[in-house]
Amino acid sequence: MAAGGPRSSPSGRLVSATVWALLLLVSWLWGRALTEGGPSAAPGSASSAASAAAEGLPPPAAPLPGAAEPRTVEIDGIGVRAEVVPRGVDGGGGVAPPPLARPDLVGWYAGGPTPGAAGAAVLVGHVDTERRPAVFHALAAAEPGSPVRVTRADGRVAEFTVSGVELVERGAFDADRVYGPRRGGAAELRLITCGGTFDAATRSYSANVVVSAYLTGSRDLTGSR
Repeated sequence: MAAGGPRSSPSGRLVSATVWALLLLVSWLWGRALTEGGPSAAPGSASSAASAAAEGLPPPAAPLPGAAEPRTVEIDGIGVRAEVVPRGVDGGGGVAPPPLARPDLVGWYAGGPTPGAAGAAVLVGHVDTERRPAVFHALAAAEPGSPVRVTRADGRVAEFTVSGVELVERGAFDADRVYGPRRGGAAELRLITCGGTFDAATRSYSANVVVSAYLTGSRDLTGSR
């Protein structure tokens, strides 16, 4: 997208405070699959591994212990290497993005799971500013199977694999599906930015790009597994 005026929050300010409270509750109920029609197999189980293999993707890894904050995120396929900063909820009930003055930063919703822990961790970033592309400008070009690495404060690198890319129109936004866990007991990751058509009158986009990924491995900064 060409750069234009100031953009709305990458989360689209789409979720009310009440829905967010409910969402945060269900995001910790890791044993329940919100979008796959019932309980899912635990990470590493035969069923879960077979499902991933059928999609041509690696099997899920067990969640990492602890709740270390993310420090950086890397997505080689689209040229992203960015610092991650904790964020809360903005006045519209969505995840507060990093300030437009720092379009190179990615925001992590600090009220939810940390990347690598069980549940669905949420990272948001701007698609552009009025002057130039921002950190998640190419997020829609991410492909299933692409690696995503998140370096954590505990010195571990959580290694995720992209499982899907969606363009979610704001009128059809389903908070449970976008923010909630989809694999029972698994460590998941959502990367979100603006997408669709830019409306100059409202100075906002018509949709959100939502990239889903899941934990497939980890290592420490010395390279050991």
